[in-house]
Amino acid sequence: MSTNHYVALPDSSRVPLRGARAIGPADPRTPLTVTVYLRRDPDAPARPDVYELALQPPTRRTAAGDDEYAATHRWRDTDLKAVETFAAEHRLAVSNENPLARSVQLTGTTEDVGNAFRVTLARYRYQDAHARPRVYRGREGAVHVPDELDGIVTGVFGLDDRPIGADLLIRRADVTLPLAAEGVPALPAGVFFPHQLAKPYAYPADLDGSGQCIAVLAFNGESSPGLPSGGYSADALRTYFDALGRPMPDITDVVIPNVGSPGNDPGPGDATEDPLDSTGEIMLDLAVVGSLAPGAKIVVYFSKFTEQGWIDVINRIATDTVNRPAVISCSYGNPEEGGFRWTPSGVAHVDGVFVDAGTKNISICCASGDDGSRDDGFSERAHADFPASSPHVLGVGGTHLVVQGGEVSREVVWDDGPRARTGGGISRMFPVPPYQAGAAVPVAVNAPHVHGRGVPDVSAVASRNTGVVIPNVGGGGLDLVGGTSAAAPMWAALLARINQGLGAPVGFLNPLLYAHFAAGVLRDITEGSNGAYPSGTGWDPCTGLGSPGGRQLLDGLKAL
Repeated sequence: MSTNHYVALPDSSRVPLRGARAIGPADPRTPLTVTVYLRRDPDAPARPDVYELALQPPTRRTAAGDDEYAATHRWRDTDLKAVETFAAEHRLAVSNENPLARSVQLTGTTEDVGNAFRVTLARYRYQDAHARPRVYRGREGAVHVPDELDGIVTGVFGLDDRPIGADLLIRRADVTLPLAAEGVPALPAGVFFPHQLAKPYAYPADLDGSGQCIAVLAFNGESSPGLPSGGYSADALRTYFDALGRPMPDITDVVIPNVGSPGNDPGPGDATEDPLDSTGEIMLDLAVVGSLAPGAKIVVYFSKFTEQGWIDVINRIATDTVNRPAVISCSYGNPEEGGFRWTPSGVAHVDGVFVDAGTKNISICCASGDDGSRDDGFSERAHADFPASSPHVLGVGGTHLVVQGGEVSREVVWDDGPRARTGGGISRMFPVPPYQAGAAVPVAVNAPHVHGRGVPDVSAVASRNTGVVIPNVGGGGLDLVGGTSAAAPMWAALLARINQGLGAPVGFLNPLLYAHFAAGVLRDITEGSNGAYPSGTGWDPCTGLGSPGGRQLLDGLKAL
């Protein structure tokens, strides 16, 4: 293979993180693994239209079987051979081929990998959102491939390992309760154990998610040297569920090769230790999903909180023919614009997998953010949160919930003040999707006032003042937490119950939700704002179409 002429991969260009500066070259001898994605075989059969499929009633919908999916998503064998030849010429080892994702990993020294893709890799120092110094391996400019791979390779990820977001922390109230051997304490007024939300939100009482598999995203591996990077304690969860008289969930771990190491590595789950310790987030997701869908199998997919980690893990979930998750719960995200975290190529690859997941009838529930319309941005301008801003996921916003006698007495937009209010807004990256054409989505408040995808689609309780009580990782106490990262797994658990009740997966729900259930099924939230955007009757950029009416949604889907 000739390597005399290289071309830049489209949309692969990088700039340093805001405030970062190069402090020296990356160690040339350190092993480095990148993931290379290949084009779909141009001669493969056409893929189904995800919107047409999603508009069909779930009980009458068909999805591609394994063989048909493999045929429509295949790579061309000669393309793979070309990549393998390129790898051999640059002393790179080939591993972890995934034909369904059309991906392959290449491993070599940092020097050899950098030379192979014509990039200069350096170490960059910056301060994180908590003013702590951090270092990442990074690059500037585009990734390059030889002429022979132009049009064949669609993306190369892993050269740059900057974290994809500012931190991984949930919104935590300053309340910790003991969990004694004799049982659980009385809760402060107005807060909940997760299972107590099933009644006010009308989760179908005769269903528990049995027969369903829920994927939980768990990002770690980017913690400070010498500190745990994130995970969960099965013992702490078991103590919690035993004290509540509820079954311990069936939990399985999947570690993404060369990206998800070290896997389940629980730390203290406390921001005072390390804001990139994801333990608190993972414990929250498992407590909520395990409480509200106790019959479901939960698979925790461990990956790094980097662009490579994101793309690899979502591909793994969508192509997992062993566990076959029907619902994905994602409690992570960050402002979609700015160009400092994601590359346009990375966003396109992730959204492409969301489309593929939709054609396999997989539902994806994504938190809309916890810092209001500002969304933890670097300015006071409004930002939407990605991946919730993808038109192919169910974006989940947050509310403040008051319950009396097991029934909702009041529910408003979650707004507890700065850095503690529901995310939501208008996407600058994605246009208004067909299903929101009649939702009266406003233009963005910022110039140039684009008309884009509106976020979120739905909502659930997220205020830390009316939040959920979960086990802390040490197993001896309970923490009161909140955030849309609690609301997203609530919806994931609800969809698992609905799947069970229908005997079929709802999959990509948005088109049906807006077409048939935009009014009279969910609880419309009409009071409050998230900063730049007010709530109102019908869809709004704070709480979407509203909070769960679980039984009503199930009955409506059955009637289609």
